[in-house]
Amino acid sequence: MRSRRIALLAAAVTIVVAALVGVLRVRPLGAQRYMRFDPNVAYDGRFTFVRVKYIVRWRSGWEFDYPAMERNFMKLTDELTTLRPHTEESNIHTFDDPELLKFPIAYLSEPGGWYLNPKEAEGLRNYLAKGGFLWVDDFMRDEWVQFERQIRLVLPDARFVRLDPSHPIYNAFFHIDSLTLHHPQATELRGEFYGIYEDNDPSKRLMVVIDYNTDVGDFMEWSGQGWFPVNVTNDAYKIAIDYIIYGLTH
Repeated sequence: MRSRRIALLAAAVTIVVAALVGVLRVRPLGAQRYMRFDPNVAYDGRFTFVRVKYIVRWRSGWEFDYPAMERNFMKLTDELTTLRPHTEESNIHTFDDPELLKFPIAYLSEPGGWYLNPKEAEGLRNYLAKGGFLWVDDFMRDEWVQFERQIRLVLPDARFVRLDPSHPIYNAFFHIDSLTLHHPQATELRGEFYGIYEDNDPSKRLMVVIDYNTDVGDFMEWSGQGWFPVNVTNDAYKIAIDYIIYGLTH
């Protein structure tokens, strides 16, 4: 029965993603530099996708894929789950914003250009300690150095544990058979997935999940344009939905 359910869900993702082609409206890459940011949604108990804004020193990155990624992602989540998320709205917060504590999951993009000030480091530390779940995505190669430098301002003793498909996070909603997602631009790279456990204890919950050498958000952003094969886009959506369900239940 379980295998049949998984097969049906996988088929549903394929059908829905295919249906998105030509329907979802996304902004061209050139528009990102001058993009408009929609106002935040007041907390109302419904799931709201939260993107984290951070200090930029040399080039931007925290807003990459906005807003098409979160709109596409929340529409598909609404189709496939009973979560009832906001599908046309999302939020942007900094780590030192007290409002962030109202939202259980936060998305951090392009941490290769991420810089934290002391208040933001304290805010993220408190967010994680209070049960928040951080999803880190869209960085590659030597950008890891800057990411690790910043996360250690928050969690100095953090251990980065390589994750595989047997981890509960990849069975939270969909069963992920393999983690072979390549990078959408640097296709020679294969994604590596890491986690940071509460108290560095694998028997406890993951506080942070990290997509390295890939960009799950990019696959979802362009899912309505047919830039990437449907099966690869499906895998990105499955991973992302698993993250949301895990973060809400752990």
